[in-house]
Amino acid sequence: MGIIQQLEGDLKVAMVARETQKRDTLRLVLADMKNKRIELGRELEETEAVDVLAKAKKSRLDSLSQYTEAGREDLAAIESAEIAVIAVYLPEEMSEEELRAIVTAVVAEVGASSPKEMGAVMGALMPKVKGRADGKAVQRIVMELLS
Repeated sequence: MGIIQQLEGDLKVAMVARETQKRDTLRLVLADMKNKRIELGRELEETEAVDVLAKAKKSRLDSLSQYTEAGREDLAAIESAEIAVIAVYLPEEMSEEELRAIVTAVVAEVGASSPKEMGAVMGALMPKVKGRADGKAVQRIVMELLS
């Protein structure tokens, strides 16, 4: 079963169970996927669906930090609940050690030795860790290794 079918099935279950938070979050994510499908003019592949989910999670994480800074705990709680729903469908995050090993291998593969070559490293690295690692964490580790 594909991720989109799983989301649609879980949406139906949430509707029957009257789980409003889960229902609303799944509807928003499915709408994002439909928009992406229309933009591409074809059905989404699994990796593209995961990309949409990762983008939705990142957007909510950004909102969560802004709401927390502003002292809006009510809105922060809603964002946290949405993040929890979305996280269920994303692949498991890589550990720091796994990520560091992949970054080290890519740096050696690219032959980078200075921060000026960060773009080449990130270009080769991101497809390998997409959806499984936070971009800021990847960038931080790359900078550590190239400095």
